[in-house]
Amino acid sequence: MLYITMMGFIKRLSLVLFMALSFVSCKDDTKEKDDNYAYLGGEIINPKKNFVILSKSEQILDTVTLDANNRFLYKIEQLEDGLYTFKLPAAEGLEFQMVLLEPKDSIMFRLNTLEFDESLVYTGVGAKKNNYLINLFLDGEVEDKIILGYSQLPADEFQRLLDSIRDHKLKKLKAFKGNNSTSPFFNELIEGTINYDYYLSKEVYPFVNYSQSEKRNFESLPKGFYDYRKQIDYNYCNLMDYFPYYSFLKHHFENIALTEHFKNSNDSVYNVKSFDYNMIRLRLIDSLVVNDSIRNSLLAQTAIEYITNSKDVDNYDALLESFVNKNSNKEHQRYVTNIVKSLKDLKSGNMLPKVGVIDANGNKLSLSSSIKNPTVVYFWSSTYRSHIDSHKKADELKLKYPEIDFIAINVNNDDIKLWRNIIKQYRYNTDNEYLLANPKEAKYKLAISPINKVMIIDEKGKIVNAHTSMFNIRFEEELLGLLNK
Repeated sequence: MLYITMMGFIKRLSLVLFMALSFVSCKDDTKEKDDNYAYLGGEIINPKKNFVILSKSEQILDTVTLDANNRFLYKIEQLEDGLYTFKLPAAEGLEFQMVLLEPKDSIMFRLNTLEFDESLVYTGVGAKKNNYLINLFLDGEVEDKIILGYSQLPADEFQRLLDSIRDHKLKKLKAFKGNNSTSPFFNELIEGTINYDYYLSKEVYPFVNYSQSEKRNFESLPKGFYDYRKQIDYNYCNLMDYFPYYSFLKHHFENIALTEHFKNSNDSVYNVKSFDYNMIRLRLIDSLVVNDSIRNSLLAQTAIEYITNSKDVDNYDALLESFVNKNSNKEHQRYVTNIVKSLKDLKSGNMLPKVGVIDANGNKLSLSSSIKNPTVVYFWSSTYRSHIDSHKKADELKLKYPEIDFIAINVNNDDIKLWRNIIKQYRYNTDNEYLLANPKEAKYKLAISPINKVMIIDEKGKIVNAHTSMFNIRFEEELLGLLNK
C-alpha cells in the first residue's frame, strides 16, 4: 500500500493532536527572579476576533484582548525559557505559531490573518532569533515538496541530496551565530530542529518512495542509512514542544515497529490497520520513552490511529488493555476507552446514534431525521483547510451519484453566526450543511477522529460504514454497493 503524505502537513498535524496531549517542559530554577520575565505583544491586521490566546506546552497562560488599534502587550512573569504559542482566529479558522522567549526579551510581532505565517514579522529585543525561526519554518515548507520529489530517487542519491540540504542549513546557522549574540538554548533549539527534521525525512523515505512494497524498500536501504539513530534522544527536553521533534518520534516508532513486524509476519506492505504492528508500536514507545508526557502522547496517538482506522472490533479490547497498562494519563485512558465504546456502537447494521444538529436557519433537529435517502455524512472544521477539498470532492460525487445525499457537518464552531459566514463565504449549499448541537457529546458518539472520516448510512438510518474516506480509491465501490443493496 502506498503511504503518501505531504511532509509539511505531517509536521503541523503532529502538533495539533486528536486531543490536547500536553507536554511538560523542563524548568530551570537557577535564574534570578528579577530577571525572569519577558514581554510579548503584537498588532493584528484583519483580525477575525478581538483576542489572542497565549500558551506554553499546551497550557493556556491567558486570553488577551486586543485594544482599539488591534494591538496587545503582555508580560510573562516567572518565565520558563522555551517555545510559547500564540493562537488567534484567522482566515481559515484558529491559526497558531510559536515564539521563542528567554529572560528580558521584549518581542512585538505583526501579522495579517489573511496570510498568517507569510506575513509574520518580529521586532524588539529577541526579534532576530524569532525571525530566524519563522524563516526556517517557511523555508522548510518549500523544502518539504522538494524532498518529497527526492524520495522517489534511489536511497543513495536521496541521502546525498538530503545531506546537502542539512549542510546548507547548518552553514547558515553558523553564519548567523557569527554575526549575532545567541544563547545556548537558541543554538540547541535550531540545531536540534535541523537535525530532527533531517531524521524525519529519512524515517519517512521508505513509506513515500513509490514502490509496491515497504519491506522491499527497507531491504534495499544502504548500510548505515539509519546510523543517526544511535544519537536519538527520546526525552529531548528543549525540543519537546517543537513539531519537527515530535513528528520525528511518531514516524520513527512507526518505522522501527514496521521493521520488527516484517521480521515476524508474512506481510510486505505497510498496513496501519494491523493489530500486531500497532501492539509492537505501543511496546516500543513504552520501552524507549522515559518522559511521562511525551510517552503518554505517543501512546495515545498510536491507540487512536489504530482504533479509528481498523474495523476489527474484536481486537479493540486487547489493544485498549495494552494501552491503559502503559499510559499513566487518566484523561487519555478515559478518552480512548470512550472511543472504543463508541466504535462498538457504530458497527455496520446498527442504527445511527441520536445526535443533535442545527441547520442553517438555526433549527435544532436530530441527524437521523434528516436522512431520507442513502447518505454520505462527512465532517469538517474551519481550523483545517482540508474542508475546502472535502466539499469539492462531495460536489464531484453528487454529480455522479444523484441518488445519494451528501451531508456536511461542522464540528468545531459553537458560534452559529461565524459558521454561517463561512458557508456563505465558500458558497456551500445550506440545505446540506449542519452544525453539531453538542460537539463534545457528538464527537464521542460518532467517533469523529480523524476529522476527514466519512460515514455511509442507508435510507433506513442504518450504518453501512462508520469510518471511510471520500479520497479512498475504493470509496466509489462502496457507493455502488450502497445503491445496489
